[in-house]
Amino acid sequence: MSQLNESPIITVERRKAVTIIISAIIVSLALGVGLTKVGTGFATRAGNGITVTGSAKTSATADNAVWTLSVSLSAPNVGGAVKSVDSDVVGLSDYLAKGGIPAEALTLGAVSTYANEEYVNGNATGRTLSYRASRDVTVRSKNVQLISKLSQGIGSLLQTGIHVNNYGPQYYISNLPELRPQLMSDAMKDAKGRAEALTKAVGGALGSLVNVKAGPIQITTPDSTMTTDYGAYDTTTIEKTVTATVSVTFNTK
Repeated sequence: MSQLNESPIITVERRKAVTIIISAIIVSLALGVGLTKVGTGFATRAGNGITVTGSAKTSATADNAVWTLSVSLSAPNVGGAVKSVDSDVVGLSDYLAKGGIPAEALTLGAVSTYANEEYVNGNATGRTLSYRASRDVTVRSKNVQLISKLSQGIGSLLQTGIHVNNYGPQYYISNLPELRPQLMSDAMKDAKGRAEALTKAVGGALGSLVNVKAGPIQITTPDSTMTTDYGAYDTTTIEKTVTATVSVTFNTK
């Protein structure tokens, strides 16, 4: 009779207790299954092997320079524009020759011309204001220090009234084919050392080589950390850093 007359408060408390116990059992089961799956996953990954990235870098000095300059002038007529450009190209060639650049190191581009048309409120009036002519002069030399010096001193030529657009020299290294094999070898050694350290830290040992994937060569300025998926080639400086990377997979024991 006492159970039949049990108060509503006690009944509610018992139901809460039962609910908490059931919830605890469900959470325990879920955690047990989850941890089992996670453990199996890590074990599978460890059993399949380990993949690491190795890298190696070296310093390099450019031994080729390509320097493109452009002379561009306007005049009331085409003939005048072309004549002015030709005159300034002669002045530019004299500056380079006096600086130590031989004539055979120069490549002169074709003269290009176009009309500067008049526009009023965004609409062409059909009237030609002037004509502009331009011509590129490209210098190719292995004397990269001389090219750098002449590029930095181009201001003295501009002060004479010659109109030259200086796009700056581009510097290249020609011994990349010789550098690449040694860099790849050093990157492989670096990858193996990292893999051995990682496997040793968890009580394992390194097994046989499974796969190797070489990354693109990165040629950057000495203080740069820039990388690209297809490889970087910075041409703005004479001194460069060449970096090689490899992704290597090993079996583990």
